[in-house]
Amino acid sequence: MSSRRAPSRAATADLDAPGKRPFDIDQVLARVREAVRPFPKAAMFALADDGYASVFEQLVACVISIRTLDEVTIPAAKRLFAVARAPEAMAELTPAEIERLIAPSTFADVKARQIHAIARRTRDDLGGVLPCSYDVLTGFHGVGPKCASLALGIACGESRISVDVHVHRITNRWGYVATRTPDATTAALEDRLPRAYWVEINQLLVPFGKHVCTGARPRCSACAVLEFCRQVGVGDHR
Repeated sequence: MSSRRAPSRAATADLDAPGKRPFDIDQVLARVREAVRPFPKAAMFALADDGYASVFEQLVACVISIRTLDEVTIPAAKRLFAVARAPEAMAELTPAEIERLIAPSTFADVKARQIHAIARRTRDDLGGVLPCSYDVLTGFHGVGPKCASLALGIACGESRISVDVHVHRITNRWGYVATRTPDATTAALEDRLPRAYWVEINQLLVPFGKHVCTGARPRCSACAVLEFCRQVGVGDHR
């Protein structure tokens, strides 16, 4: 169980809403799971399905993905891994070579230096194997809780919640949590969300947020969970 102190009631309580059903996370996520089936998978999960499932590959790919569309992230990661997949091989590349391979990822020059540093430290200080360690992963410059948790969840099977813009926006829009920041959303979800969904919620809500529950003008009329959703903060919608 989470060691965090339980957040205030306002951070987790469902909102009363006329005409809405009591919020049932099991039913909601089951419906979302069906709703996103036709859409492309989130980048990290798609890469894992294609065999890029080591913690090193997942961490590097997540660094590439920061502020970058999945449609750019996936081919960029595959170009890099086609040249070097193991830390030793990637450490032999120069940052300039890495930058060329991961372009047009946003801030490719900065990410290339970060990836090179991760590879070199893994080779030189960690015996060539990146461990399933949250502290080690977040110890790398440029690696935050989102990427560390996602890599550990996918590659290592650890129960960790990775909160990105989609998870933060949608769970607050649902009224399932009431938070202002991704860190606060992580804490609220760790105290409320059943552990079985900790990794899957990112897998589900990234495509759901891209194609249905969008940031601007969400497609509420076509949403499979509208009867549960409190539509917090929703103005104009389709």
